[in-house]
Amino acid sequence: MQPVTELVAEVVSGHEDELVELRRDLHRHPELSWSELRTCELVGERVEKAGWQVTRHGSTGFVADLGAGERCVALRADMDALPVQDLTDDPWTSENAGVAHACGHDVHTTALLGAALALAEVEARGLLPGRVRLLFQPAEEVMPGGALHLMDQGALEGVERVFALHCDPGVDVGQVGLRLGPLTSAADRVEVRLTGTGGHTSRPHLTGDLTFALAKVTTELPAVLSRRMDPRAGVSMVWGSIHAGSAPNVIPGSGVVTGTVRILDAVAWADCEAVVREVVDELVRPYGVRAEIDYQRGVPPVVNEPASYRLLADTVRGVLGDDGPVTAPQSLGGEDFGWYLDRVPGAMMRLGTRTPGGPTYDLHQGNLRVDERATGIGARLLSDVAVRALRA
Repeated sequence: MQPVTELVAEVVSGHEDELVELRRDLHRHPELSWSELRTCELVGERVEKAGWQVTRHGSTGFVADLGAGERCVALRADMDALPVQDLTDDPWTSENAGVAHACGHDVHTTALLGAALALAEVEARGLLPGRVRLLFQPAEEVMPGGALHLMDQGALEGVERVFALHCDPGVDVGQVGLRLGPLTSAADRVEVRLTGTGGHTSRPHLTGDLTFALAKVTTELPAVLSRRMDPRAGVSMVWGSIHAGSAPNVIPGSGVVTGTVRILDAVAWADCEAVVREVVDELVRPYGVRAEIDYQRGVPPVVNEPASYRLLADTVRGVLGDDGPVTAPQSLGGEDFGWYLDRVPGAMMRLGTRTPGGPTYDLHQGNLRVDERATGIGARLLSDVAVRALRA
């Protein structure tokens, strides 16, 4: 691996200014899920220019192939931004009001482009021992995610392993968070709508007390799930909004509560919807109201497969040294990379983006800043793990 590792480092270093400028450009022009038109066109043209065979899947996603042989490894990056106001004052702050790369997808996309440039040179030197496919994916930030879109178009056909990275502003640049097994949570969206006859608060016995029933769902469903589901599965039901009525002396005829349920275990994830439906019906039955449940399965958990995890760990040590790998905690965040891992083995790493000694930011916040050295590191890691996996 050493000649390839050195070659990749040389190529990425040679393109450092280009990669930094691209990352800033993407940050300046963020695009929401399913609207990544400019991003897709800009990045796709550069990948094609580097010698990759690009196949566009609609206007907001594409795959690119390089190399020859039966074995194929895939690398994935997500391209969408969030509906969040950019609160930074950098010269490359977002020019799209209310939209920002607050999850680091500009870094993911640029790192994969850097890997494309490096792997093109590896292939040109006759050092690529198989095929690599790049997955430039739209719409990671919405459920059930753009991964399914690419998979439906055959993006994983012939792929034996898939790898990805995700920015981690709690880890110093030059280090990478790794974890064997579950890394992120399954995430589903739940909406419970209650309807009844409505009436006066002085006569609750003559009407279904809908607001009280809605409160019971809000408080009791999370509690019941903690007893009905295996506690080792890490089930977390959290509400985000609740609405019912507008007057203090009127029992409304309708109300709604929405939230998410997050689960670390894939088996429990498969069982959860049926339990939620059963429990909600049991909770509201005594109050004479009707429940309608919209349960949207979002994404499965990201579970790093052992062999792929070891390939990532060896790659991180090979690129960054023995101090490079750190232990990543499990996260209850959702990540649609889990859909790929539901189909083929693979693993995800947490790319450190914090400047050592600097402030710790959080994802999905408008003040997120990244140490720009992370982009080149990510490009090197993705390139090296692809070659390492093809040689394994």
